[in-house]
Amino acid sequence: MKTTFLKEAEIDRNWHVVDAAGKPLGRLAAEVATVLRGKHKPTFAPHVDNGDFVIVVNAEKVHLSGNKEDQKIYKHYTGYANGLKEYSAAFIRERKPERMIRQAVWGMIPRTRQGRQVIRRLKVYAGSEHQHQAQQPQALEI
Repeated sequence: MKTTFLKEAEIDRNWHVVDAAGKPLGRLAAEVATVLRGKHKPTFAPHVDNGDFVIVVNAEKVHLSGNKEDQKIYKHYTGYANGLKEYSAAFIRERKPERMIRQAVWGMIPRTRQGRQVIRRLKVYAGSEHQHQAQQPQALEI
């Protein structure tokens, strides 16, 4: 039996919507990364990008266990001397809650050209509304 690989025209990309309210951040990110890369499909191959689109809503309501709300630090380097900025998870949740999920998912995707293509299919929204109803996303349970 021969192994067949998908060509770009044969890839079927579905849209999934995930409600992050009350879900642990790490478990949510692991499941989203799996769907983005296409590892949930029987046609998965590491060198072929056949993943799906994922919409994450209610990013501001994601759950952090323990004392991570105050102790977890997000770092951002501005590019200038002494430009390393450090923010707590509580500050990030207040200002840009989408960043928490995007950064957690990015940490679970390979740092390659393919990884940069994969992360573009992730759409994260702080509230419960999103602008992708036309794609008819299916609910993804985590």
